[in-house]
Amino acid sequence: MPAHGSATHGSGDHDGTAEGRQMTWRPTAGQREASRLWDFMSWAARHRNVRATDYREVWRWSVREPAEFWDAVREYFGVIGEGFQGPALAEERMPGAVWYPHARLNFAENVLRHARDPRLADTTAVVSVGEDDTTSELTWRHLAARVASLAAHLRRLGVEPGDRVAAVLPNLPEAVIGMLAAASVGAVWTINSPDLSVPATLDRLRRLEPKILIGVDGYRFNGREFHRLDHLAEVEAGLPGLRHTLLVRHLEPVPQPGAGPATSGRLDFAALVADDAEPACLRLPFDHPLWILFSSGTTGTPKGIVHGHGGMTLEALKQTGLNQDMGPGDRYYVAANTSWMVWNTLVNTLMSGAGVVTCAGSPTHRRKDRQFEVVALTGSTMFATGAAYLSLVEKAAAEPGREWDLSRLRSILSTGSPLPDSTWRWVHEHVKRDVHLGSDTGGTDICSGFIGSNPLEPVHLGRLQGPQLGVAVEAWSEAGERVVGEVGEMVVTRPMPSMPLYFWGDEGGTRYRGSYFEKFPGTWTQGDWITETPEGEFIVHGRSDATLNRFGVRLGSGDIYAALRHVPEIRDCLVIGVEEPDGGYWMPLFVVLDDGIRLTDELRARVRATIRERTSHRHVPDDIIAAPAVPVTHALKKTEVPVKRLFAGHDPDTAVNRGSLANPEAIDWYVEQARRLRTEGRPASGAN
Repeated sequence: MPAHGSATHGSGDHDGTAEGRQMTWRPTAGQREASRLWDFMSWAARHRNVRATDYREVWRWSVREPAEFWDAVREYFGVIGEGFQGPALAEERMPGAVWYPHARLNFAENVLRHARDPRLADTTAVVSVGEDDTTSELTWRHLAARVASLAAHLRRLGVEPGDRVAAVLPNLPEAVIGMLAAASVGAVWTINSPDLSVPATLDRLRRLEPKILIGVDGYRFNGREFHRLDHLAEVEAGLPGLRHTLLVRHLEPVPQPGAGPATSGRLDFAALVADDAEPACLRLPFDHPLWILFSSGTTGTPKGIVHGHGGMTLEALKQTGLNQDMGPGDRYYVAANTSWMVWNTLVNTLMSGAGVVTCAGSPTHRRKDRQFEVVALTGSTMFATGAAYLSLVEKAAAEPGREWDLSRLRSILSTGSPLPDSTWRWVHEHVKRDVHLGSDTGGTDICSGFIGSNPLEPVHLGRLQGPQLGVAVEAWSEAGERVVGEVGEMVVTRPMPSMPLYFWGDEGGTRYRGSYFEKFPGTWTQGDWITETPEGEFIVHGRSDATLNRFGVRLGSGDIYAALRHVPEIRDCLVIGVEEPDGGYWMPLFVVLDDGIRLTDELRARVRATIRERTSHRHVPDDIIAAPAVPVTHALKKTEVPVKRLFAGHDPDTAVNRGSLANPEAIDWYVEQARRLRTEGRPASGAN
């Protein structure tokens, strides 16, 4: 395979155009031919008689012949397992596609095989960075040893295939170790950040009935220490079937005198990863559940999205190894909150043989461009971040390229929301002229990307390069017809192995089908507005549903509504998130107050404090605005999507179907507020 991690870069050509758009990056001929994707194409020509000379040709093959393509990915990367004979896609249907019905494999075994490679065993797999710039490293050999030790203890504690192992941890190496150990024994992993409130955490974990909980004594964020033993105790109390808690001592690695009662009954995580143990990964059916990711909970209780060992193994190799061109010698950094699926991309990237960076601190500690400091400190070759963060650093007039040594940085992946043109230019002017900046869109639903970057084609300003390999993505009209050059609903027309196995507790699959296949039966509908250009590039316009997407992190309005039940003066409420033309994101909260109540500064402060206490700081709205009513459907569901469309500039006659409203008169106030926003701008902070 081609070498990775070199300091050669593509051209920062700003003269080329596509439909009048500036070309911001293009790979050199040498880069294209050194990429893993080019090597894969050459391999496919020799072994599969598939002659592809450019990205579009290999993509077309990947969606026209998905069984052949995904089996080629398996063989090319040497996936460890057995029973791969027969077609990769035994039954094609959505939902319910059947992949490799006779195969057995283990996600963790395929990650940790790099520890057995003499060229990689003593190279760095995980780098951890603290807010004080201290770093620690785990080699592949050490990572595998700690996983094997913990897996052996999990077996001793009675963990069996299918049992749930839940974690409430920040982005630390212990989280990676815990996930791989759980997968090794066939347990199902799930993780939440310790900054999530106890009620929100239990909303996710209680129904899973975990046998093991991995918690932390606390974490450091933005220069402060947050002690979480009391938080952990409340979570434990809310999980009646819990057998054991493993404690990560992050703030106090050595327990202080008198600390016994706070940690009694819990097992020391550090001790459980220190034993000598033979690696033993249990090989499981292709569709054995690997982990449970949670949706944002926009319309109620967050959905528990279950992915399988086999599907995520193939998706991780394809996405990180081919589309993102990662491999041995590379290092991936993303400031991931563990409640967000982007944390899982750290583990996925390990699958390709690249190293990863864990960082539990604030992404803006001491200075707005802190993340670029981490990139330089760790020698990262790929940096993933939210578009909102890049815009934040741009507005701070920072020049990371002058401040830090970014010579190893090859690519930046922007995600979470559309990237403004001005920010796109700023990256190339003030970060690195020849960096491969790509904007990607994906989802928790597949724990990967639908549309985004590839190493073979140029990038044009404001455009996503194209569909990812194996993703038959199109824009469809409301009539279910493909549209090019106009806004449509993002759909996927062929199965992917990383599509969810099911939703946890969704007996019969009713909620799963309703989430993706109700609008266009048999076709996956993602819930994004996109435009496919005549050249095959894409523009993402934002969510077509009501999911909040703040600072690149998906949030659930349901968590905010649940918190506000504890503010008695509020009768009803509605929260939306609006992508602004300059790249900003406005999240107003509309509140309906009880008779005789005024929206005072004291009440606003109490609302913000309640939301922060019962959810997280990310859930706190930008503005709190008194409203006369909340428009609801006849089923009494809040109409977040129509209201968001109004504030996004849609025509009221097409944004709202008044016939679907139980109180159609209530929408008139929002129509007027949206008009005032367009003519007068946002309300002043704290204004009604």
